[in-house]
Amino acid sequence: MLTSMIAKNAASPAVSSPVTTAANTVINTSSASDFLVDSLYSNMQLNAIGLSRDVFFAAYKGYQYLLAANKIAKQGLLTICDYSQPSSKKRLYVLDLNSAAILFNTYVSHGRNSGNEYATSFSNRNDSHKTSLGFMRTGETYRGDNGYSLRLDGMERGFNDNVRTRAIVMHGSNYVNDGRASNGTMMGRSYGCPAVPASEVKSIINTIKGGTCFFSYYPDKFYTKASKILNANFTWPVLTQPLQLAAAKMPDSLAKIITAGNSVN
Repeated sequence: MLTSMIAKNAASPAVSSPVTTAANTVINTSSASDFLVDSLYSNMQLNAIGLSRDVFFAAYKGYQYLLAANKIAKQGLLTICDYSQPSSKKRLYVLDLNSAAILFNTYVSHGRNSGNEYATSFSNRNDSHKTSLGFMRTGETYRGDNGYSLRLDGMERGFNDNVRTRAIVMHGSNYVNDGRASNGTMMGRSYGCPAVPASEVKSIINTIKGGTCFFSYYPDKFYTKASKILNANFTWPVLTQPLQLAAAKMPDSLAKIITAGNSVN
């Protein structure tokens, strides 16, 4: 019983206004967003691969924000670099939101001046050799000094809008691998680029290139407080659709929950 469940849930600061869908179903969007995130998080079993629910919520909210702003050219894909985890962990996640599938979970580097085992310092400045935080959009591919690479465009002024001019790109690297992770050797050797294992770079880039959502996360107090995306009050696009249409774009298990809930209310 989706609508009755939503009505009982506590409101979240993410979104607050009720919405009437095209099917004339009034839902509390703050509770609905929590319900959707919890369902997706559970269905994809993200906890089992080390991604926390709070990080996923922030990433998914940003994805919905960019979707609402027509900033995403290739929908359904979400890449998360969770820099709250050490470099020895597989802290990069490429998720297919439409099929609730984990496409890639692997290692990713941070900038050499961002930290050692953990990245703790971030920057948007040229020549800082630090990682940038926040929401970005993937761009075009090219072949450069580091081989097959993917350009990024920052979506948050002051936090990452210089990534293209800084040449912060995704590329492959031989220093990002299982061996170094097993030895506990830090993989923060890039100039700020999210470098991934050389054996996986082509597959990852070909999957996420061309305008998908890319989120670089760390619980930085200033970013958390100042990010206009994290603190935006808006209606998630997925919640403005008729429930039947929304269900059709969601994983089977979640679609069944929504369809069943709608049918009994």
